[in-house]
Amino acid sequence: MSAPSTPESTDDPHLAPKPVRMLPRAQRPQGLYDLSLEELTAKLVEAGFPAFRAKQVWHWVYRQLAPDYDAMTNLPADLRAWLNANLPLATMPVIRDSATDDGETHKLLYQTGDGQFVETVLMLYPDRATVCVSCQIGCAVGCAFCATGLGGLTRNLSAGEMVQQTIDAARRAREVGRTLTNLVMMGMGEPLQNYGPSITFLKRLNDAEGFGFGARRMTVSTSGIVPRIDALADEPIQLNLAVSLHAPNDELRSSLVPINNRYPIAELMAACDRYIAKTGRRVSFEYALMRGINDSDEIATELAALLKGRLCHVNIIPLNPVDVLPYERPDPAGIERFAETLRNAGIPATVRYSRGLEIDAACGQLRAKHEREREGTLAEV
Repeated sequence: MSAPSTPESTDDPHLAPKPVRMLPRAQRPQGLYDLSLEELTAKLVEAGFPAFRAKQVWHWVYRQLAPDYDAMTNLPADLRAWLNANLPLATMPVIRDSATDDGETHKLLYQTGDGQFVETVLMLYPDRATVCVSCQIGCAVGCAFCATGLGGLTRNLSAGEMVQQTIDAARRAREVGRTLTNLVMMGMGEPLQNYGPSITFLKRLNDAEGFGFGARRMTVSTSGIVPRIDALADEPIQLNLAVSLHAPNDELRSSLVPINNRYPIAELMAACDRYIAKTGRRVSFEYALMRGINDSDEIATELAALLKGRLCHVNIIPLNPVDVLPYERPDPAGIERFAETLRNAGIPATVRYSRGLEIDAACGQLRAKHEREREGTLAEV
């Protein structure tokens, strides 16, 4: 397995077509979510507290979803005071909290400790509750139809910043009588370009001593970073893999997903085949359907031929329009016709409409909107 990337680096120069503005780690405060149980234990012991207190704190955070240290009522006051002073529970305050009229989709905009902005979405369905987690601030991949990549990559998120998004979503779901059941790494950024922290985050959530979230309920999405797909297949936890495909041929896919110039479809499909053979798990192919771009009957037939015989499933996602980009979703009849072409060829396909159009729930939209408004306010000063 290739070595994981650090939180500060992009491991493949081909993935950074736009300038990357990295900020010093010292500007970003460390919080409890950044620590493993062993690291927390060591800190408490060094500060003079009994080692067993670490597990009490851990259970309050990951099992009870405590919103702050004051809620940890069986901890002594001096320990709670030390924790508040030395190890903030969370490092990212929520600065915008939006919900759809039906209350089924919630979008949180965080401000990080170094003044950046990142989004998380909680989606409530009749049979499940799913959190969509971001792993980077911005993105270097630069997919043509995605708002996240418009400004390039600012930095990778730490494992702790990803943990906070998930625990906050679990707490929010609990407040409305629901339990978080699924996690998808389909928010801002490319998880396999921030490999080390992303895997640390997922393993921490999976840890039975803490949150105990089942690996088969966690999905890692990628634009097609072939070496990291191979690395993911070697991980000891049984994660789900989703590949953002969006086109069945290199010419079209390269125009939509620039990483295809580095890892063309033949190499991507070979990596997916290796993943399936090694893990025995199916691959989900995400397909953002765009009017007049990748939604024709001919392209549907070509996609069916590409995926024929593979253990896979296609999620057809009618595009969630972005106001500063020219792409549109097809009409309902065209969407269903595309799906039926795949199904008739024996390819399992599901149409999944984007949630939260009225709250800018597409990846990067709320962040971009907030930054435009912020720039406008500063210009008026």
